[in-house]
Parts: sequence; structure tokens; C-alpha cells
Amino acid sequence: MNNPVVVKLTPLLVELFPGSMRRVEMQAGTVAEMVAELDRLWPGMGDRICDSRPAIRKHMNVFVDGERARLDTQLRPGAEVFVLTAISGG
Repeated sequence: MNNPVVVKLTPLLVELFPGSMRRVEMQAGTVAEMVAELDRLWPGMGDRICDSRPAIRKHMNVFVDGERARLDTQLRPGAEVFVLTAISGG
């Protein structure tokens, strides 16, 4: 792989999908392609990240190189992507 994106997953997702890893390297040109690849690797993970619109679920956050991302956000080679669970207070 030349300059894959590096995806770092929240521990909550890793717990839900046995065999998944906190850090994954893959080829993807957009956040949507990254989600599709995660879902291919661990079926059902895409549904945990995205809703049926499709859009990133309200309780999930995706950051690319420190910036909040959407499904159409472009991924440069070597980008660092964090998939996190949103923290809500009350």
C-alpha cells in the first residue's frame, strides 16, 4: 500500500466487533469509502457509524487530520482518521 490512510477506532466499536483493531491502515479516497471498507472488514460496523440517509450518526464523530469530517470529505494519502463516540453531558 502506498500511503494508506490510518484509521483509529473508538474502543467501543472495537468491543462490538470481535477481531477488529483500534488502528487500521487502508486505501480510501473519501470518508464514505473508508466506512465501506470498515464494513467490508467487519460487517455491520458501517451501520454503527452511518445512518440510512446516509450520514454519520449523531452520536458518532469522524475527524480527519484534526478536522470534523462528513462522508464526502476527501482523504489525502497518509491522512489520520479518528472515529469516536460523541460525548454528551446532561
